[in-house]
Amino acid sequence: LFAVLVALYEEPEKPNSALDFLKHHLGASAPENPEVEALRLEVAEMKEKYEAVLEENKKLKTKVKAY
Repeated sequence: LFAVLVALYEEPEKPNSALDFLKHHLGASAPENPEVEALRLEVAEMKEKYEAVLEENKKLKTKVKAY
């Protein structure tokens, strides 16, 4: 922790958030990668499609049982 505080003190351009600087240097949070965000969006879309397919499957099963 002391080394990270020294690095913050010696930083020529001070960051907007000292807490974020500490988290980054201690490994608590990694900077967001645009690719990671794109993958999160893709996962959310796939979940929606999955739920829609499950609902359609239920409807089709009830139709099959009716015949």
